[in-house]
Amino acid sequence: MFESTRTRRSVVLSTSTLALTALAGCSGSSGGGGEDDGGSGGSGGGSTDTESDGGGSGGTPSFDGWMENVGNYDGVADETGSSEVTVAVGASGNGGNFTFDPAAIRVSTGTTIVWEWTGQGAQHNVAAEGGGFESDLSSEEGYTFEHTFSEAGTYKYVCTPHRTLGMKGAVVVE
Repeated sequence: MFESTRTRRSVVLSTSTLALTALAGCSGSSGGGGEDDGGSGGSGGGSTDTESDGGGSGGTPSFDGWMENVGNYDGVADETGSSEVTVAVGASGNGGNFTFDPAAIRVSTGTTIVWEWTGQGAQHNVAAEGGGFESDLSSEEGYTFEHTFSEAGTYKYVCTPHRTLGMKGAVVVE
């Protein structure tokens, strides 16, 4: 019992320290108000990783370890056939409000993803690995950013200030 309590306390303390360290870097702003940038439309941009997308619908992508420390990742939400899908930014997880929900989604080409801020967990952004799309930092509830994915592939993204906490996501476009 004592060992379990000590281990739990150590995990809580180290997680709290990590969260406070990450939050210290979140007080700045990269400009931009709470306005929607209208999305970038276009080709999807960003880094794609088509060889790890699970080989088509029904497969479970491996993401090459990308989702390892993502606390709320429990598989890929299938949203194929939807023209627009909303992902919460600042959902509960990773020791606070440091997740995207759902963490990973599968969509059809031409689908628009709308990331909508919960107003929880300090300032967040959405930034594609390797470029392609990036929102402003915001902590405003209801703030949105959108991007239309017109090319098949796997697109990985992060909240830049909370990346080390596991605030990462993926969009598998078929």
